[in-house]
Amino acid sequence: MTQIADYQPAANCLADRIILITGAGGNIGSAVAKAAAQHGATVILLGKTLSKLEKVYDDIKQAGHPEAIIMPMDLLGATADDYQTMAEAIEKEFGKLDGLLHNAAMLGSRMTFEQYDLELWHKVIQVNLTAPLMLTQSCLPLLKKSDDASIIFTSSLVGRKGLAYWGGYAITKAGNENMMQILADELEDNTSIRVNSIDPGPVRSPMRLAAFPGEDQSTVPRAEDKVNGYLYLLGGDSTGVTGEQFTL
Repeated sequence: MTQIADYQPAANCLADRIILITGAGGNIGSAVAKAAAQHGATVILLGKTLSKLEKVYDDIKQAGHPEAIIMPMDLLGATADDYQTMAEAIEKEFGKLDGLLHNAAMLGSRMTFEQYDLELWHKVIQVNLTAPLMLTQSCLPLLKKSDDASIIFTSSLVGRKGLAYWGGYAITKAGNENMMQILADELEDNTSIRVNSIDPGPVRSPMRLAAFPGEDQSTVPRAEDKVNGYLYLLGGDSTGVTGEQFTL
């Protein structure tokens, strides 16, 4: 798997690009959103907690970067009509979409396969797997209107090799990897859309703390230390790169 952690983005590498980020109020989502805006992108902030999205919006605005757009949405309950309404709003405002980062995810619980709760299973599948499918379907017409579009799935080590007790989270991340590969294969020959995945590695976050409650969080890298890999795949320097699994 290719390493892109040392990529150094040019100041305007995302100029004039419209980029949608799910989970934009979380650690990785907010860090990538602010970095993308810093490098010229207009960022659409999608997430379920309005206050977190507003904080990211304010940070971007106060830094003098292109004004972001807030789109509150709970992926657990979002319907096909919700995604269609969102896509229509983006088309009316911008006429295209240049980047889509699938970053939102639900950890669920770490437990044995035998004990895994079925209700929780359905929730994790909905947020981590079904929502990216529905969102991608609604956004593909907009991405096809871009001259150089990128779809990124935020993955995980356990999505590439299943490990004990990771249950629904690992299985959905493996599904994300396969979804990425299918999309990349389908879109490579007749569109300008490239599709890749990134395993960011350990990142200091509430999800990480929930998964590893005994870990010293001060020893875990910050999300801000991981953003350059995302900027690489969102920008023109990765044009033609598709169907690959990256690790940061």
